[in-house]
Amino acid sequence: MAVMELNYEQFNSEIRDGKKVAIIDYWAPWCVHCRRIAPAYDKIAQEYGDKLMVAKVNIDDVEELARQEMIEVIPTLVIYKDGRSVASIVAPESKAKIAEFIDEHL
Repeated sequence: MAVMELNYEQFNSEIRDGKKVAIIDYWAPWCVHCRRIAPAYDKIAQEYGDKLMVAKVNIDDVEELARQEMIEVIPTLVIYKDGRSVASIVAPESKAKIAEFIDEHL
């Protein structure tokens, strides 16, 4: 599965109001580390796409959501279950770290 790019409305309908388990990457195009982990995150989507929704939120495009979710540093990856945040990791350095984070919280 491919990584979904979510806007505010999609976030609310898919994550807040939905019952899906999801991981969201809060990122921005100017963020060097965000661009560096993007290929690893794409591989995570391929490997975990059948277990959870893998999505991204561009904090420049959806500033209000980033504020509501208290995202202060990017990239921040957040796992959501039943419409609420259950865990987060800031600036994971590898695909292995992202996979380990997901496996701990699924």
